Amino acid sequence: MYKFFFRLVFKRMDPEQAHYTAFRWIRLAARIPVLRTFVAAALAPRYKELRTEALGLRMHGPFGLAAGFDKNAVAIDGMAMLGFDHIEIGTVTGEPQPGNPKQRLFRLVADRALINRMGFNNEGSAAVAARLASRIPVFRTTVGVNIGKTKVVPEAEAAADYVKSTEALAAHADYLVVNVSSPNTPGLRNLQATESLRPLLTAVREAADRTVTSRRVPLLVKIAPDLADEDVDAVADLAVELGLDGIIATNTTIAREGLMSAPELVAETGGLSGAPLKKRSLEVLSRLYARVGTRITLVGVGGVESAEDAWQRILAGATLVQGYSAFIYEGPFYARAIHKGLAARLAASPYATLAEAVGAETRKKAAL
Repeated sequence: MYKFFFRLVFKRMDPEQAHYTAFRWIRLAARIPVLRTFVAAALAPRYKELRTEALGLRMHGPFGLAAGFDKNAVAIDGMAMLGFDHIEIGTVTGEPQPGNPKQRLFRLVADRALINRMGFNNEGSAAVAARLASRIPVFRTTVGVNIGKTKVVPEAEAAADYVKSTEALAAHADYLVVNVSSPNTPGLRNLQATESLRPLLTAVREAADRTVTSRRVPLLVKIAPDLADEDVDAVADLAVELGLDGIIATNTTIAREGLMSAPELVAETGGLSGAPLKKRSLEVLSRLYARVGTRITLVGVGGVESAEDAWQRILAGATLVQGYSAFIYEGPFYARAIHKGLAARLAASPYATLAEAVGAETRKKAAL
């Protein structure tokens, strides 16, 4: 039904307008008590065997919504209603900004992919913090906050900008993510170099600790799939050295190899997400797990279209898995299908728990 509706309606709409239209419907449904209860019962069934502990947090399962969908924390309950076990909001910047000029979001339907050059359009850390502070949760869920650099802030002053967001948002975050891997903010990816990343992450960690003294806010970094293998290793080593809680692998890619969509679409600048990212994201994830093992939590994202994709991420080393682009193509039953398929795969596997399955395939390959 959804795929027919997508072809009939959403495919004919501007992608960004379609996003906001669907977003409004989700938010509206979450505001109506009887309707949201019915929707959650249908789309968010719970499987005890999928219960997950990660980052010191207990979650209904391992599958969450990646950053980028809910930039301003306006639909957390709506997305939890649709079955996502954790919701990562943002990317939020220190100052509000409109993002890049439109048109800035493109569907590559033939490739089941998206290209975006949104440019961190968001209301800014103060506004998002106020919204999170006033939120009265309807559904219990884990809320991650993804922070990035304000576009007009010079690269040399990036740490202070991230600290500003941290001081505003850390108290409202179940975990924090430092995003240094979007291709749509000039100079941002330069911060992935360890000589820049070390002082940045250190400053954010210190800001989170002095802002929130009642608990330790888990801190993760999100990296690009376009890093060379030796740079992936360097980030992994740095994360362990600094005592980070996790790494998210991966963000969007600037690569365009092997795409089937029209050349004028493929030529659009921005970050590519969706199915074409699947292979490289899995490679980066597996490499990270081989490097860090169980010392930090890994989150697998990029090309997760199905329960099999999520299962492969878990076997490669991901404790948590995220999706976004496939949600646009699969619709409201996306998370439900992931959960059902994961429960079936776990039952058919030699592993008693999901935690036992994490990294099993990577460990097997290392032993050969």
